[in-house]
Amino acid sequence: MFHVDKFKYIVSKKGFTLENVANMLGINQSTLYRKMNGYSDFTRNEITILRERLHLSFNDTEEIFFAP
Repeated sequence: MFHVDKFKYIVSKKGFTLENVANMLGINQSTLYRKMNGYSDFTRNEITILRERLHLSFNDTEEIFFAP
């Protein structure tokens, strides 16, 4: 399950918007929102891009993308 609140907090803390995040991933915002709300999954490549661009720690990555 995706942890939306933690993801939004980190995106904001790093000075990005969700529009910036969608652009990083090469997807439109509606696709990003579907992924964030569990209607589709983030790909391995998308998670890697976000880890690198947002400087996510291993723990943050686990908590955001793989929360129970």
